[in-house]
Amino acid sequence: MESISHKLIDVNGISMHVAEKGPEDGPAILFIHGFPELWYSWRHQILYLSVRGYRCIALDLRGYGGSTAPPSVSSYTIFHLVGDLIALLDSLSLPQVFVAGHNCGAIIAWNLCMFRPDRVKALVNLSVAFMPRNPAVKTVDYFRSLYGDNYYVCRFQKRILSILIASKFQKSGFTGGINYYRCMDINWELTAPWTGAQINVPTKYIVGDVDLTYHYPGIQDFIHKGGLKTHVPLLEEPVVIKGAGHFIQQERAQEISDHIYEFIKIF
Repeated sequence: MESISHKLIDVNGISMHVAEKGPEDGPAILFIHGFPELWYSWRHQILYLSVRGYRCIALDLRGYGGSTAPPSVSSYTIFHLVGDLIALLDSLSLPQVFVAGHNCGAIIAWNLCMFRPDRVKALVNLSVAFMPRNPAVKTVDYFRSLYGDNYYVCRFQKRILSILIASKFQKSGFTGGINYYRCMDINWELTAPWTGAQINVPTKYIVGDVDLTYHYPGIQDFIHKGGLKTHVPLLEEPVVIKGAGHFIQQERAQEISDHIYEFIKIF
């Protein structure tokens, strides 16, 4: 880990902590973490891909770790999050990158590709499949209808976790990360112009077969019977890893690193 460089970069009105390894003139890949994680969740892939000539860039999203945590919920909309990434790429003079996302980071990556496909060479997303906007029901109401008020997405609308799982969260706490969930319905409203929009970026999707996200009602039919491909027309055959759970890039680090490399090396 000592060979990974760290810096703070001013982007989009915040200071963003960025971890980086690999040749500056190599093809760049941007890693986007999920909740409740940090850049560190991609450490295995950073080491694996950097020695193969890739410039690996992993950030702490706004509200996490070493990055600024704005106090207002309204500072965590999908436009802020994607705007941070575009500003980061501009700051690093990178017109286009490969992107890998996990969990909430996958959701951000899907939206990055939907809003700015010109900035993404290819996408590898883990765990969370693309969920097309349903104009008939807000996101939180959808989850509430499936799992009730005690589902974590619903509880996050009002409650804050008091526990800390790592020292990095002692600086920013969990509020920033929880604000991502509190913006779900705001994002549903803001993204109305993209209802029905496709993800027109070459994409690989990987999920563990014991990941909760692979067991949402109807999700397996959506993934394997053409629904996901309809919305992501450049999608490769989805990969389901037996026995793998939600934090798949850490649980199955070698397999995920291999999948990412074998996919992006063709571009």
